[in-house]
Amino acid sequence: MSVGQLEKEIDMREYSLDKIRNIGIVAHIDAGKTTTTERILYYTGRIYKVGEVHEGTTVMDWMEQERERGITITAAATYCTWKNCQLNIIDTPGHVDFTVEVERSLRVLDGAIVVFDAANGVEPQSETVWRQANRYGVPRLVFVNKMDRVGANFPMVIRQIKKRLDAQPLPIQIPIGSGDDFRGVVDLVTGQAYIWPAESEENKGAEFLVTEVPPEYQKSARHHQEKMLEILADYDSEIMHSYVEAKPVEVEKIKKVIRETVIKGKLFPVLVGSAFKNKGIQPLLDAVNDYLPSPLDVPPVVARTDDGEKEFRPDDEGMLLALAFKIQSDPYVGKITYVRVYSGQLKSGTYIYNTRTRTKERLARILRMHANNRSEVKNAYSGDIVAVVGLRQTVTGDTLTDDEDSVYLESIHLPEPVISVAIEPKTKSDEEKLSLALARLMEEDPTFRVKIDKETGQTIISGMGELHLEILVDRMRREFGVETNVGKPQVAYRETIRAAAEAEGKYIRQTGGRGQYGHCVLKVEPLPDNNGYEFVNKIFGGAIPKEYIPAIEKGVREALDSGVLAGYPLVGVRVILVDGSYHEVDSWRWLLNWRRLMELPRPVKKPSRLFWSRL
Repeated sequence: MSVGQLEKEIDMREYSLDKIRNIGIVAHIDAGKTTTTERILYYTGRIYKVGEVHEGTTVMDWMEQERERGITITAAATYCTWKNCQLNIIDTPGHVDFTVEVERSLRVLDGAIVVFDAANGVEPQSETVWRQANRYGVPRLVFVNKMDRVGANFPMVIRQIKKRLDAQPLPIQIPIGSGDDFRGVVDLVTGQAYIWPAESEENKGAEFLVTEVPPEYQKSARHHQEKMLEILADYDSEIMHSYVEAKPVEVEKIKKVIRETVIKGKLFPVLVGSAFKNKGIQPLLDAVNDYLPSPLDVPPVVARTDDGEKEFRPDDEGMLLALAFKIQSDPYVGKITYVRVYSGQLKSGTYIYNTRTRTKERLARILRMHANNRSEVKNAYSGDIVAVVGLRQTVTGDTLTDDEDSVYLESIHLPEPVISVAIEPKTKSDEEKLSLALARLMEEDPTFRVKIDKETGQTIISGMGELHLEILVDRMRREFGVETNVGKPQVAYRETIRAAAEAEGKYIRQTGGRGQYGHCVLKVEPLPDNNGYEFVNKIFGGAIPKEYIPAIEKGVREALDSGVLAGYPLVGVRVILVDGSYHEVDSWRWLLNWRRLMELPRPVKKPSRLFWSRL
């Protein structure tokens, strides 16, 4: 399906709220997020051909830059069904340069699957996404991927989760083999083994055997099952009694307690598999249904109002409350706004109220996204994640309602840019297009900033890293047809002084009649913080009348605009006016001329009769 093509119109409320799972796939770069998502879509019947990242054929990595580089750049939303549950999935980038995509996705999700590389364990970006999930209180499952790799070490990953993430993992599966010998998993909850025979590669792992635990793994399975029950016993008295008395615990009871602890953020079930080798994905989908929360299970969303705070629970008949969490420009329909609906309904063709701009906008269309393809729907209900068309003034983090009340949801935490480069259009015809492209990209990506350097006149773009800016410049060329030159920003240097000094200045002008006269003694010294400028008047006894002090300070400021070394502005200087003198007539004339040039008010002090007689 090409970009912009619509599937048939569908009804959003096919499943009740308790059967909906809004989840995200997060991890360090190259841990296998997109590959895992691709297998999920294949086994749920959402797609009929498995794409590969290294071949550039995945559904979720749909941008040209993503397919060329083999990385995920933008968070892509999709949906599927598994065993009578609807899964709304967001596949996020792993590179730190695109961390805002993870941030705003986790802000609106109810649960997440954190993917770890079985050979590399907890990697730096894994820690970052884990902290982001902690910030928003998102329940998580852990999927230890790439068990087919040489060096895969499941116990090592468990230890690192405890030590580096300060979390309590709960292994509910153990691998059967590792590396080339990896062929399945043991489910500690049901006591069964899931084995993918060699011939299952022909049907991409869709067929597998559910059988008894192989004899060589029965002892290990019993040991890990006891450890699992021991951990769960701390959270449920019934399991504790059964564990102490060595009685079996019902499977449904174990699942119920695991689900409760996961939703509360106490435990993090750990599953294993190999997405690339098509092993372990179906049990992972079962775990999503069994353990991750529905919109009804998570705490009610809290919004600020004029009267304090108010809780909103999912209710199709309640007041509309939604959060815009992502903006995307589409060449076919224009601006697309991704929205999470917390309460009420969105209806196409109606008006909604933006509490930030305090304006109403018409919601033209509601779209359900599948990567870059979309299906049009008439309504969206509480708990849904959809895209809408028609909201021109809405930006990331805006709260949307159907009533003109002051209701504000917690916005999205946005990191500050860390790197800047200068950009300029190659030709005159690119100038206007560049402004449009920069405005569109800033609207999409809140971590992308643009400013004009007042001193150098350069256009400076800032982002989260070199790759981030490189991708944005490439998008300007491909999507907006703007050719640019990119380089290092010019440095706006400053000068300062290193030691104190004192100098005397006189201005005497006599042309045969009326003259001008100025005289002052200045002392300069460095400021302790080596920044800014300070002027101190220490004139006592009327050596210089107070009317002349502003003119002296103005002259000092003008002198500081260009330093003596290279002509750059001086900073970190304290200038002290210590002495001087004046002429009753010529100094006044000099002051009048200076104020006339500066367009300042005439001094109010009355001059002498001698002064007026000489005018």
